[in-house]
Amino acid sequence: MSDRLGVITDEVSSDIITALDFAAANGLKHVEIRSVDSRNVLALSDEEADRIRQETESRGLFISCIASPVFKCALDASRQVAEGDRFNQAERSVAEHFAMLERAMELAERLGTNRIRIFSFWREEEPIERFEAEIVSHLTRAAKLAEERGMLLLLENEPSCNGGFAEEVARFASAVQSPALRVLWDPGNEQYGSRPCFPEGYAMVRELLAHVHLKDVLLDAEGKPRAVPIGDGIVPYAEHFQALREDGYDGLFTIETHYIPEGGTAMEGTAMSLAGLNALLEQLQSEAR
Repeated sequence: MSDRLGVITDEVSSDIITALDFAAANGLKHVEIRSVDSRNVLALSDEEADRIRQETESRGLFISCIASPVFKCALDASRQVAEGDRFNQAERSVAEHFAMLERAMELAERLGTNRIRIFSFWREEEPIERFEAEIVSHLTRAAKLAEERGMLLLLENEPSCNGGFAEEVARFASAVQSPALRVLWDPGNEQYGSRPCFPEGYAMVRELLAHVHLKDVLLDAEGKPRAVPIGDGIVPYAEHFQALREDGYDGLFTIETHYIPEGGTAMEGTAMSLAGLNALLEQLQSEAR
């Protein structure tokens, strides 16, 4: 697994060079780009994207994914919906998000990847019962556009979106029936939404996933989730990693902890998570000998 491990750059620093230096110094293999200098990845110019690719590859790394905010928007602006982190992206219409997808595909080509993280629109009340057909229609259109460009869309389970949990993203991906749309599985997000990520959540996405994000979470006395370093929370990663190996998962893993220690920095939080993850992997290797 260590040869397939990377990090989202702004989980280290908004400064891309600082983040790339961290990744290279810590033996990581790839990076995902979400925001740079407090600007969303889709705001990058062609020249900026070319420079980032050169800086990445000069350090022996590669860019694995555009961690875009595509479809983090309301299906209908007149309805009240849940909202989440847009990662330095203003609220826009569905039509504007399709234009953003086009730009994401252009940037992906420049950055040397074919993977683009997407979502399933801000969460409605009863999304499956009332809006499944509309959601699937938009995702099907997006998948067709991606197929034409040789791109792979990664639909992430995000509690603030209609595909908030494993059951929902699996349902949407299965309904779209396109090789250009797969699941980006984030077990930590599942636990953030108070759903068991393993074995229940994983069982629903195991045949559909193409990318994995890594974070950990604890619940306080009132059941409210908070980010903690990987290995310090309730996500059962040891069992999860074993299942992924046994199931033949050969894709990538990306650290996305959202953890910042009190009085510390994002880089320190990510370093603590990487240390916890490495300790867990060493333990699993030792047990397998």
